Amino acid sequence: MPNLECRMYEPRFPEVDAAVMIQVKHIADMGAYVSLLEYNNIEGMILFSELSRRRIRSISSLIKVGRQEPAIVLRVDRDKGYIDLSKRRVSEEEAHACEDRYNKSKLVHSIMRHVAETLGIDLEPLYQRIGWPLYRKYGHAFEAFKLIVADPDAILDSLTYEEKETGADGQEVTKVVPAVTPEVKDALVKNIRRRMTPQPLKIRADVEMKCFQFDGVLHIKQAMRKAEAAGNDNCPVKIKLVAPPLYVLTTQTLDKDQGISVLTDAIKACTAEIEKHKGKLIVKEAPRAVSEREDKLFNEHIETLNEQNAEVDGDADSEEEEDTGMGDIDLTNSGVNAD
Repeated sequence: MPNLECRMYEPRFPEVDAAVMIQVKHIADMGAYVSLLEYNNIEGMILFSELSRRRIRSISSLIKVGRQEPAIVLRVDRDKGYIDLSKRRVSEEEAHACEDRYNKSKLVHSIMRHVAETLGIDLEPLYQRIGWPLYRKYGHAFEAFKLIVADPDAILDSLTYEEKETGADGQEVTKVVPAVTPEVKDALVKNIRRRMTPQPLKIRADVEMKCFQFDGVLHIKQAMRKAEAAGNDNCPVKIKLVAPPLYVLTTQTLDKDQGISVLTDAIKACTAEIEKHKGKLIVKEAPRAVSEREDKLFNEHIETLNEQNAEVDGDADSEEEEDTGMGDIDLTNSGVNAD
């Protein structure tokens, strides 16, 4: 059986002050034990004091087992393998950069691992001969893989490595040989071309919508339908109730500008319809591309709101809903897709 375990990058340990992607494994008395996903799941620890800049009221609200997120490396003991990390010191910019790098590295790793498994060879030598040299030359192997889609020979045929062997006279001789065999090249190029397809962007906008008329709920449903009707096959529009009176409009597309344009038109159509019935729509967040991390945090926020709503009895008849002119909207039966 081939050994398919290997870190993503050439250094065995991350540098101090680097942002890395971690996954929480379990929570202990002093902090949380985590795995460094880019470094073959070596163990690190985040002390509770490094979870947040604010006063900690609930540990479970700040860190959960299984969650993946960026952290900053504080200390690395290479001899003992100890790594201390911090969650509270990660800036928004560092988080975005770390997530972007990890998503690219994860795709590269998946392709490399699949090639090694298919050919029955160890993964680390494949990284030594192909992956890590591409990281050094192109900044990230992902950038090289994108070029391989169109011109594999130009990228892969230039890779070499040194191989030592014993000559006829018994002396050790170093030879420079091609790093990529025809068999590896064929498997690698096929996997890259299959996996390196453009990924759709998620475009999102947040709006508040109210209507105080007698049939306000029906008018809101119709406005939501108008918003979804503004989408097309390339950019289908979905609208979802977050919590009265907040709604979120989303679309997925390969063309960012087109996605923003379609959501902008959807908001205009929704606004025109609700204003016909003396309602009002306010754009809280204009259409913009959102990262996987932002989308994940948003979905977690919605999940929290749903849990809170589930704990409150009599929400459907609450005075607050009557005041906002929302009523109890049944998105399932209204014909509006709430996913």
